Amino acid sequence: MNYPVRFFPVALLLLTLSNVANAQSNQTKPVAPGKDRSSKSAKNADADRTIRERRAQARSLLVSLAADARNFTSPTLRARSLARIADALWEVDPEQGRALFRKGWEAAEVADAESDLKLQEEIRQQKAKTGGGFAVNVPPNLRREVLRLAARHDRALGEEFLEKLKAQKQEAANAATAKLNSSNLPEALSQRLSLAQALLDAGETERAIQFAEPALGFIRTNTLNFLSNLRDKNPTAADQRYAAMLANALVDLQSDANTVSLLSSYLFTPHFFVTFTGSGTTTSQMSSVITPAQISPELQTTFFRTAAQILSRPLPPPEQDQGTSGIDGKYLMIKRLLPLFEKYASPEITASIRAQLDALNTVVSDSLRQRDDEMMRKGIRPEEKSENREKSLLEQIEHAKTSTERDELYLQLAFYAAGKNDLRARDFVEKIVDSEVRQKARAYIDPSLAMQAVDKKQIEPALELARTGELTHTQKAWVFTRVSKLLAKTDRDTCLAVLEEGAAEARRIDGSDSDRPRALLAVANALLTVDPPRAWEATFDAVKAANSADGFTGEDGGITISFVSKGSSSRRGNSVDDFDVPGIFRALAADDFDRAVELARGFQGETPRAFATIAIARSVLDSKQPKASGQNTKPAN
Repeated sequence: MNYPVRFFPVALLLLTLSNVANAQSNQTKPVAPGKDRSSKSAKNADADRTIRERRAQARSLLVSLAADARNFTSPTLRARSLARIADALWEVDPEQGRALFRKGWEAAEVADAESDLKLQEEIRQQKAKTGGGFAVNVPPNLRREVLRLAARHDRALGEEFLEKLKAQKQEAANAATAKLNSSNLPEALSQRLSLAQALLDAGETERAIQFAEPALGFIRTNTLNFLSNLRDKNPTAADQRYAAMLANALVDLQSDANTVSLLSSYLFTPHFFVTFTGSGTTTSQMSSVITPAQISPELQTTFFRTAAQILSRPLPPPEQDQGTSGIDGKYLMIKRLLPLFEKYASPEITASIRAQLDALNTVVSDSLRQRDDEMMRKGIRPEEKSENREKSLLEQIEHAKTSTERDELYLQLAFYAAGKNDLRARDFVEKIVDSEVRQKARAYIDPSLAMQAVDKKQIEPALELARTGELTHTQKAWVFTRVSKLLAKTDRDTCLAVLEEGAAEARRIDGSDSDRPRALLAVANALLTVDPPRAWEATFDAVKAANSADGFTGEDGGITISFVSKGSSSRRGNSVDDFDVPGIFRALAADDFDRAVELARGFQGETPRAFATIAIARSVLDSKQPKASGQNTKPAN
């Protein structure tokens, strides 16, 4: 009977302890999240502080470099460094950026003048040596580079530089009444359009239109090329300005057959232009693919109506003709464009164009009436089949009377095959009798084929050409490093083996040659993909090589091949970012900022050191949340 009484205090005690425990547990539950938030807040504060410190460090690097840049001996380096520092600093200090842009412009004026003199002298020397042929590297336009960067931030500053450029060029003729030239604008407008194209490429469409507007009143290859590019971003804006061009062409008494041809390109052959003059055919192709634009029927009809009215105008007497096409050019252009009229224009308009062609048939030569070559067809009708072109050249070789004639024809055949990425081009080269011409052709055809193989990601042909072809060590290093990057994700072992071949070729380049550090930088860039820690070692090797090389700038790296003979010349070039300093140092700085700064200081040349420093700073300033570098990593030796 007493058991329940004795149990009650015990049960009560247990119940009390349980309640206390539950109460304590309930009280501790909100505390833990509070501690977590406090800890996370502290971590965020530390991260923000690290970011601010790193950004301050990056800014300090640029300000110090800007002070040094004003005393650089090279005007090219002064211009580029000051402009790029201004570009990088603009968001944090626009006034200082504006001042640096103006200093950069002054340096660019000096650099462009010096470059132009050197270019003209190089052309003169090559012409004297070859009897007329020449192939040169066109120097960079520094004012255009400064202008492009400045205009991205400040339209007024861009206009200021454009006005200076216009005054410096001192245009001899009034641009509004200048005679039509199918390829050239007045220099100031050409610079303006180039700037607009750069802005368009950067995705700043509205600003690009603003800068381009004054140039778009002129019907030129570059204005129509700009409109075709604009159409990819803003079809309505492009079509409106094209319609205005049609209206201007109709009231311009100097509009002729070439005007019509240029206007037709926007609709049917974007980025490909053909004009006919008394001395021959002029072509310009700015894209490897010709894709007709999808234009409204109304705009297409307006073109054909405008074209028909211009082409139906009577030709003035020869002594009064200020056009560019003449009778022969008008005949050839109507013959070239007639299939478009027949396919798209109204029967009445097409009949008027046929009547014009019939009338001109009676006054042109037999050779013109029979002309039906590639330029008459390209973009309009199916082109001549490649086997027909090859057959024609082989037939001419059979009937050639001298070895010189045969060599010239085999050379044409080799270039034609190489343009089609056909490895038989190498066989045609070997049939050339003249050993000097044959060797020059090998040194052009083999790298050309290798470049195409790399572009098309054809690994085996690229490697075969690099191992057996007539390529320089630099060209081979480029092929091997590019192929290794293609293999990085699928075959690591082969990737590393190919990369070793590239490194070996880089080391075979003479120590005083600036291509040696370029090739080593390409190796470092490839290692970033497959073995990042080794990229630091490879970059260190490139810095050492740069300090022994003559004229290494750390930029403008590329692969250039040329063929120059007495009768012809050809040149092809690819820019190669992997040969340059900025890309690799930006990547390394994202991994370890302090170590990258130390490595950049290892450059003895002020040019690569400047570009590396700017790249490192931009790795922080261009990123909203840059990565803090490892504090325990030892700096490079």
